[in-house]
Amino acid sequence: MQELTHYINGTHVKGTSGRFSDVFNPATGEVQARCPLASPEEMAQAVAAAQAAQPAWAAINPQRRARVMMEYVRLLNRDMDKLAEALSREHGKTFPDAKGDVQRGLEVVEYCIGAPQLLKGEFTDGAGPGIDIYSMRQPLGVCAGITPFNFPAMIPMWMFAPALACGNAFILKPSERDPSVPLMLAELMEEAGLPKGVLQVVNGDKVAVDAILDDEVIQSIGFVGSTPIAEYIYGRGCSNGKRVQCFGGAKNHMIVMPDADMDQAADALIGAGYGAAGERCMAISVAVPVGDETADRLIEKLVPRIEKLKVGPYTAGNDVDYGPVVTAEAKQRILGLVESGIAQGAELVVDGRDFKLQGYEDGFFVGAHLFDRVTPDMDIYKQEIFGPVLSTVRAGSYEEAVKLAMDHEYGNGTAIFTRDGDAARDFAARINVGMVGINVPIPVPLAYHTFGGWKKSGFGDLNQHGPDAFKFYTRTKTVTARWPSGIKEGGEFNFKAMD
Repeated sequence: MQELTHYINGTHVKGTSGRFSDVFNPATGEVQARCPLASPEEMAQAVAAAQAAQPAWAAINPQRRARVMMEYVRLLNRDMDKLAEALSREHGKTFPDAKGDVQRGLEVVEYCIGAPQLLKGEFTDGAGPGIDIYSMRQPLGVCAGITPFNFPAMIPMWMFAPALACGNAFILKPSERDPSVPLMLAELMEEAGLPKGVLQVVNGDKVAVDAILDDEVIQSIGFVGSTPIAEYIYGRGCSNGKRVQCFGGAKNHMIVMPDADMDQAADALIGAGYGAAGERCMAISVAVPVGDETADRLIEKLVPRIEKLKVGPYTAGNDVDYGPVVTAEAKQRILGLVESGIAQGAELVVDGRDFKLQGYEDGFFVGAHLFDRVTPDMDIYKQEIFGPVLSTVRAGSYEEAVKLAMDHEYGNGTAIFTRDGDAARDFAARINVGMVGINVPIPVPLAYHTFGGWKKSGFGDLNQHGPDAFKFYTRTKTVTARWPSGIKEGGEFNFKAMD
């Protein structure tokens, strides 16, 4: 049985709290490692090391910090397969999907190579007689990130890469369900040239989270996870005077107009609804065909595609469509929501409840499900299922379809499939959702734009990665400087106007 560690001050450190969490192989259901759960004292040790290391790192000029990011990109590419294999083994996602997880984090690191440009301030020459005004973007100090199980490579890099590029130290508290890749990422960052102590990885549960929220040294917190936890972290972190950005749950709608290419729409729904076993905050979990004829055509296209999905472990090859969900508890929750959908009157068109994979009967595999005639009062519509379950809600008109997405409490992502540019433009302009796809099912922005949801999917003023990240991880300081010419003659006791 492997016992994992924390990574503090450049060293793998055994846990001392005596508390551990089991890390499963989701494909077999077996426990493959134990993850230490940090005590407040262990968290304080990591924060102290980060606080001691941060000033020297901040004093390094942005160009040299960017060179560390440049080397980090090289190392991530070098170890891509190794990282993806470790990720698949603990999370369960397919090997190509795991590589995509690493790649989307790597792209944010590439963006951070532009730190010298992104950290430039502003300057006004001659704002008054002999007066110049300039602004500087300066690091916050020690920052922290609390990241989820479903993207153990991408989301940590979304947080720590810009934080480090800005000159901060960073404490990462990854998910205790799949913590190995975050530990590997920290090792690679130091191999790339980051000084010891600037990036720490501390594993833990709510005890570690609360220690982060209450530590006076930590200046900012990033979080991705469920909405109830996002609300808790945002409220407690802000009340403690920290800068906080939290991203919560989602219920992403894809509107299918009558003029859409139905094969294209069906293919998009298969990938966006069932990829990664539905364990994505940007998964499409609600299809909204406009009109019964559109709905019938869409269902007709979806059913054979869903029935052909290949479900299996990542070791079964790159043609596996999706793997197991992360835990037995997750599997039971998904199947419980499926049962509630049936009980509440939804039509189960594709039934995956009896799915079994020979040789992996104890794994956390869930068959693909497709519901039709779902209504907004049903639990499968209101709740984020986070599993391979696609719900179809029939809309009588475009306005009714838009209203469904507008009225839902979550506002992470949405999409419309249509050939009508007017409808697409209207949808993009009106919809109260943070990320919009037009004939794109999973509208995750590229690294040089920002990622963030609206409503109960996002809390805080700034989004993740892109320009917002460099604003979030820095403070602006504005300096007004006057260099008087001539000989000073006595003191001045009034506030001189800048004329």
